[in-house]
Amino acid sequence: MSLKEDLGRRSPHLIQNLAISVFNTYQYRVRHGGNYQKYREYFSKFSDASLSEIESEQRNRLENFLNKSVASSKWYSPYKDYQSLEDFPLLYKKDIIENLGAITTVKEKEAVVNFTGGTTGASMKVLYTKDNVQERNALLDHFRAQYGYKLGKKCAWFSGKNIITEKDIKKGICYKDDYINRIRFFSTFHITDANFDVYWKAFCKFAPEFIVGFPSSVYELCAMAASRDLKLENKVKAFFPTAETILPIHREVIQSVLGCKVADQYASSEGAPFILECTEGSLHIHPLTGIFEVVDENLKLAQEGEILVTSFATEGTPLIRYRIGDRIKLAPKENKCSCGSVFPVVKTIEGRSTDYILTPTNGKINYVNITNSTKGIVGIIQFQVIQNELERVEVLVIANKNFDEKQQSKFKYALSERFGRDMFIEMKVVDNIIKEKSGKFRVVKNNIKP
Repeated sequence: MSLKEDLGRRSPHLIQNLAISVFNTYQYRVRHGGNYQKYREYFSKFSDASLSEIESEQRNRLENFLNKSVASSKWYSPYKDYQSLEDFPLLYKKDIIENLGAITTVKEKEAVVNFTGGTTGASMKVLYTKDNVQERNALLDHFRAQYGYKLGKKCAWFSGKNIITEKDIKKGICYKDDYINRIRFFSTFHITDANFDVYWKAFCKFAPEFIVGFPSSVYELCAMAASRDLKLENKVKAFFPTAETILPIHREVIQSVLGCKVADQYASSEGAPFILECTEGSLHIHPLTGIFEVVDENLKLAQEGEILVTSFATEGTPLIRYRIGDRIKLAPKENKCSCGSVFPVVKTIEGRSTDYILTPTNGKINYVNITNSTKGIVGIIQFQVIQNELERVEVLVIANKNFDEKQQSKFKYALSERFGRDMFIEMKVVDNIIKEKSGKFRVVKNNIKP
């Protein structure tokens, strides 16, 4: 943390809130100025377009994006004679970290600078053009408007900003307020059983209509409320998860406690294209935000696997066939959504391809499979599996009083079924599990190489 940030956190609470309000209003003007309204109209126009119109527009956007990239980026200039997207090489996170100057098409002083969270150990910087920022925000606002959201509605935000101190918590403060835009930013670093009353009181008093943020943090708060037989009196209209994959248990508990719709989305800090959940509950790739190539372990096109992303709104730092490290599973093409959209349907967003446990007998066990081991187990609020050795894992569990010896035994058995007989499982019930520096929570931490 910088000295400036530390001094900001130690300023009087009212002064901090006023500063946040002014800064957010400035940011709002940047994100919603320029061509923002044009893009709102653009996405609205194509939301009901025919398949042929969508495919034609996607081809045009891809061609324009690739042409701009080879003309303006030193990294991509050798590919000026390309014939198709497949002529471009894969782009890796390491490439962006080590060769940002060659890849970017804008000067940093003229760009909107963005940093990724570094959940997997390496944070990186990307440069957006202001126009691209306005386009991405226009799409997000278009998406959220389907659920009734617009700026100015009361919104609780749970993200990775380190905004409060231990002294604040002792005073009963777990948040910072944007007075102008009616947003309450809750710290995701201090959600513990000991601090539950502080959070729940502040959350209920604020009575948000909408929530945005990390699903693991919102789930953790809701799971604690459920264990106390608490539900929110003023129902939330919608929760928009960000940054993490939302799991079935997240959705079930959050909807039960808050009484709201959960409207999932996929994108990324560096600028991946969007996958958005429609009001009928299907996940749709938005084809006018970019291209998703789903590939198997041999990098051949597949229905399920890792994704290579080409994102149209990354003109400042072009992402072309970027190996982002996430996985999805496509629904069969004949599957049509009852919402009427022709946008491709994704069956599941499976999260990071590196989030797995490597076992001696059963190979790689994906974290979605691991999280399913909680089905039928009572009392678990949150858990994390840590692997430092091939034949051993440590399982940390935050739980309530219902997680007795019988439930522990059932949970351990469910995990052993997935990991195999040769895996030693050490289970610990703990009061808190340390989050990443980004504020995100990782279910699986694999610290060994495959």
